[in-house]
Amino acid sequence: MNAQFNLMTVCDTLRAIILENLSVMFTGIVQTQATVVSAVLREGIMKLVLSVDSRYLEKLTHGASIAINGCCLTVTDFEVRGADVVGQVSFDVIDETLKLTNLCGLQQGTRVNFERSVTFGTELGGHIVSGHVHCQGAIEQIIQDADNCRIKLAIDDQWIKYILYKGFICVNGASLTVGKLEEGGFWLHLIPETLTLTNLGVAHVGDALNIEVDQQTYTTVNTVEHYLRKNRGSFSL
Repeated sequence: MNAQFNLMTVCDTLRAIILENLSVMFTGIVQTQATVVSAVLREGIMKLVLSVDSRYLEKLTHGASIAINGCCLTVTDFEVRGADVVGQVSFDVIDETLKLTNLCGLQQGTRVNFERSVTFGTELGGHIVSGHVHCQGAIEQIIQDADNCRIKLAIDDQWIKYILYKGFICVNGASLTVGKLEEGGFWLHLIPETLTLTNLGVAHVGDALNIEVDQQTYTTVNTVEHYLRKNRGSFSL
């Protein structure tokens, strides 16, 4: 085999890119649901205030990262008074985030998925999630029975290449496994526990859900495609 295509260079590049993207990360294991207290849009920025069980605000600091429906947001303020059972946490959501995610549709009373960022010693029970939403998927079909729920999501064709059967995907902040792939979309299979702990249990046909494809798949596909384009005709097997 004679190849100028340097596999080690590709691996080193992949490793560097993945590590760079993990300065803040999540696991896709939704800890609880928070409730929107207010979502006020002014001059392209949404001032978002959520109420949440105060246990999930312990040791929180200004500037910390929290995934809301899978979108990494920065804490601008928070409040827990004494022995209050419920606290509040605030964020500024910029126009780019509002364009790419379903946070633009939040209203008072809306329930959102909530996950604090990983700390040293955190169990990685799901998969590595950055909190950078790539696109939204529209619910086309929901099939529910006594034991499980199947949801079909439709997404833009440009994202299909990053979605693999039995691969990881993050949907509204929840780490899930991809089921059957179909043209223009894919199926999810949800257990009762997921439906109870996340807001996927109250989703309806037509709802838009935040999608983050698996970062390692995303990086691998893009890097290999880049090297193949760059080295086309310069290697042979």
